[in-house]
Amino acid sequence: MNADTFYLVREDILPEALLKTLQAKELLAHGTVKTVHEAVEKAGISRSAFYKYKDGIFPLQRLEREWLVTVSLDLEHRSGILSKVLSVVASLEGNVLTINQTIPLQGMANVVLSVDTGKMSVSTNQFLETLRTIDGVQRAHFIAQG
Repeated sequence: MNADTFYLVREDILPEALLKTLQAKELLAHGTVKTVHEAVEKAGISRSAFYKYKDGIFPLQRLEREWLVTVSLDLEHRSGILSKVLSVVASLEGNVLTINQTIPLQGMANVVLSVDTGKMSVSTNQFLETLRTIDGVQRAHFIAQG
């Protein structure tokens, strides 16, 4: 079996250990408990089972939302351009995860943004086209998607 292969499985046929692992992960994510020990105790699963399955099972809605893109932008070195870019990302309901910017050379700076686009109402291609229309953005392209 390939670790990069995914399956959609109905909840009622999942083994109990997987369901309890999800329950423990949710307890931790919501802050209901503070430690893995407390989570596994409340969920009724062993720590070893939790650690065995925790990185391999996720609720479907979580997987659907995790659309990450990495965008490279060449920006003119003028005040407020990066701020405009970030405002556009926010207005489209994107969530900036990382920002890396080079020191401006010859009036241009390169900015690389990692953005969670899972809640955006526009496609990633529309997102990129919108970034390209911002005054001061000389170039914008995807480095990575997915």
